[in-house]
Amino acid sequence: MSTHAAYTHFASQAQSCDRLGSPFTADLCLQLPTLLDATTATGRRVLGWTGDPAADALALRLCGALHALVLSGNDPALAAVYPPAKPDSASLREAVVGALARHDTSVAVFIDSPPQTNEIARSAMLLPGLLLVALETGRPLILGEVGASAGLNLNLDRFFYTYGNTEWGDPSSPVRLAPQVEGTPPPLEGRLEIRARSGCDRMPVDIAQPDERLRLKAYVWPDQPFRMERLDAAVIVAREHPFTLSAEDAADFVDRELASRPGDAAYVLMHSIMWQYMPDDKRARIGALLQLHGAEATSSAPLAHLRMEPVAGESGHAVLSLTLWPGGITRRLARVDFHGRWIAWES
Repeated sequence: MSTHAAYTHFASQAQSCDRLGSPFTADLCLQLPTLLDATTATGRRVLGWTGDPAADALALRLCGALHALVLSGNDPALAAVYPPAKPDSASLREAVVGALARHDTSVAVFIDSPPQTNEIARSAMLLPGLLLVALETGRPLILGEVGASAGLNLNLDRFFYTYGNTEWGDPSSPVRLAPQVEGTPPPLEGRLEIRARSGCDRMPVDIAQPDERLRLKAYVWPDQPFRMERLDAAVIVAREHPFTLSAEDAADFVDRELASRPGDAAYVLMHSIMWQYMPDDKRARIGALLQLHGAEATSSAPLAHLRMEPVAGESGHAVLSLTLWPGGITRRLARVDFHGRWIAWES
């Protein structure tokens, strides 16, 4: 990858970060490609990237590596220019150059692994869809999540939510979510009975391991401390209410889960902001499995596919969609912010 290609990718990521409320990460993304060259292992790794830098989230990998140095306490000079500090661009450049020199090998190794994010606020986007499944089927739910990262959103029924003037959930929960509501608040009728919950990820995060918790936190943007607070709170809930999380191919997970689903509950396959990162053949296989098992679904054992994903031809937001069998009707439920900051109910 040429220096120009690197700059183009990092500049595009900077625009996304700025749009999603992280001016610090945006500035960092703009600075980084101008600081890299072939004299360092990190520079050679980035500039020699053989994959698609956008699909591989290369800029976020490098930003995450630097944030990990700050969070671990391994680079006080870099930490001194990170939020809540407000350095000028020259000070930021100087600190980043120094950090890259001091930790060149570890940074180059860090970016070899894909980003891991577990945005807790996305639970506030998914919850109304799950309530709709429970209300319309009248069945307890079996919840399965692909691309689950640390699986923290599998506990979404144990969080507390505020949508404008309406509330739902456990008021004593340490996780409190209050997305902005555009237009009519989403319906929150009914109750959730989640009988079982499990998830998978290619590289799941084990929150019991300090180094893995650090990696998860490193991908939270430094000037958004409220996201870190939500993450820490969700970890507390997960320790109190563990779930099953496997290192597994998503299509294999769906195949096994659907084949063994019980005959007296609604199985819900859910995912958020991960579908576009899956290979075409994996997406096709999961789609075929849903159609196959959907054709066999009954009112006693319905099947649902709830997803929060980007939609072709639309930008600046994701779409919450639900397909429910028997019937296989797909409904567009809401436009939602990628990080769960707002929801616009449409259904």
